[in-house]
Amino acid sequence: MPEKDPLTYSLLTYVWILLISVWGGLINYYQKIKNGNVARFSIVEFIGELVTSAFAGVMTFYLCEAAGVPSVLTAGLVGIAGHMGSRTIYIFERILQKKLDPYLQQKVKQAKESKGDL
Repeated sequence: MPEKDPLTYSLLTYVWILLISVWGGLINYYQKIKNGNVARFSIVEFIGELVTSAFAGVMTFYLCEAAGVPSVLTAGLVGIAGHMGSRTIYIFERILQKKLDPYLQQKVKQAKESKGDL
């Protein structure tokens, strides 16, 4: 089986991932308008919502692929990630930060020790 690489997925796969992600973003934007969180329609905010949703969906797709998540579950998670938009990115950021923080603190400590700062 060939190594998974962003360039090995078909165009159709990316089209579906983007459609599911953007669909989630559209629903999120509609809810913002309906709930009064957005005063009036703004094309800039609308496009920003869709781009953020697409990015969150594609990143979720890659993470699901790397973890071996089944396709149907991946599609559901991509849609949810698209709906959550920037909140998804924030969650991924926090998880990555928790994973990397101990490693980075160790590297800083080693660098200080090698310079004789401690």
